[in-house]
Amino acid sequence: MNERTALVTGANKGIGKHIARLLAAEGFTVYVGSRDPGRGQRAVEEIGAGARLLVLDVTDPGGIAQAAAQVDRLDVLVNNAGISPSLAPPTETGVEEYRRTYETNVFGVVAVTNAFVPTLRRSPRPRIVNISSGTASLTWSTTPNPQFTPGSGAASYRSSKATLNALTVLYAQTLAEDGFKVNALAPGLRATGLNPRAAAAGGDPAEAARGALRLALLPDDGPTGGFFSWDGTPVPW
Repeated sequence: MNERTALVTGANKGIGKHIARLLAAEGFTVYVGSRDPGRGQRAVEEIGAGARLLVLDVTDPGGIAQAAAQVDRLDVLVNNAGISPSLAPPTETGVEEYRRTYETNVFGVVAVTNAFVPTLRRSPRPRIVNISSGTASLTWSTTPNPQFTPGSGAASYRSSKATLNALTVLYAQTLAEDGFKVNALAPGLRATGLNPRAAAAGGDPAEAARGALRLALLPDDGPTGGFFSWDGTPVPW
């Protein structure tokens, strides 16, 4: 049995599956969090040794509690599950879209993190990695940036990830004395099913996953409460 254990939410596809694969290759027992049992099981089979299915819908409090009860030890939590319902600007985004987006991207992260913090406390090196977005950087959103045009839309997604960044700082400060390292990752635009813009992108999801792995394996003197790009460089808040 592997001594180190990790959970990756939304790990049946995209960046999440690549993160799970890399963690398994590092010798972790990896819980592949997936809403859909069938898709999750296929991902487990593709990842191979070390992967375990954990049925987990981050918007279902009862399901989260059931999942947490199945995990008796955890060293790494990667909050990867996220949605981007549309690319609409704020003037064309209804309140219901914000609610739906925040339910997964913010409230889901809080619910999962709080459910697994007691288990993470048992680890000698607890690590939490929140998958954010460079488009959530308020600095980059208000200055010229080669990755996106300021005011380019996806209001519900971008604002939810900015909220996630704030929570990353608060969790890092709250859990620092317990040895936790809590950081956010800007994975870059990747060819995933997140939204049409991402699906059309040429970025390799595996490259982003390597950035998440770096934060998952931080040494005791590593940073906490930080926001980092996939290549390890700091991202301005």
